[in-house]
Amino acid sequence: MRRTLLAIGALFLAPLPHTARSGAAAESTPPPGSPAGVVNAQLAWQNWALNCQGCHQPDGTGSANAAPSLAGHVAKFLWVPGGREYLGRVPGVANSPLADAELAEVVNWLLWRFDREDLPSNFQPFTAAEIGQLRAHPLRLEASQVRGDLLKNAEAAGRP
Repeated sequence: MRRTLLAIGALFLAPLPHTARSGAAAESTPPPGSPAGVVNAQLAWQNWALNCQGCHQPDGTGSANAAPSLAGHVAKFLWVPGGREYLGRVPGVANSPLADAELAEVVNWLLWRFDREDLPSNFQPFTAAEIGQLRAHPLRLEASQVRGDLLKNAEAAGRP
């Protein structure tokens, strides 16, 4: 029974291919590749599917009033002071049920998956210890304002 439920659930949680800047087609497996800081891309994708894509959508475009878009935006935070910290403190990350190591892999995976074009060439993957430290100080009501300010700073720095 449990296997049947998991199989049915997987059908509804299958992600879409990398489509940050284009239309999307359904896909039942994670996209190929091995992003930096991800030991098991299949597990990172599964954790994304089960814990994140419900709000951020399979293609990372977000949903009105629930979760912001990651597609074509998320790596831009790494270009500005405070942006890296923001990614580990946003409510969805800070309050995730995932262990720090699993969460670090998901964050590294989603940066590669949804905005690899904007990853800095000197990108250092998030570690479990870093995620643990950041999520201990979550953003709350100020998260949206911080996001807006960081994206303005990224745009001013030439990362629109």
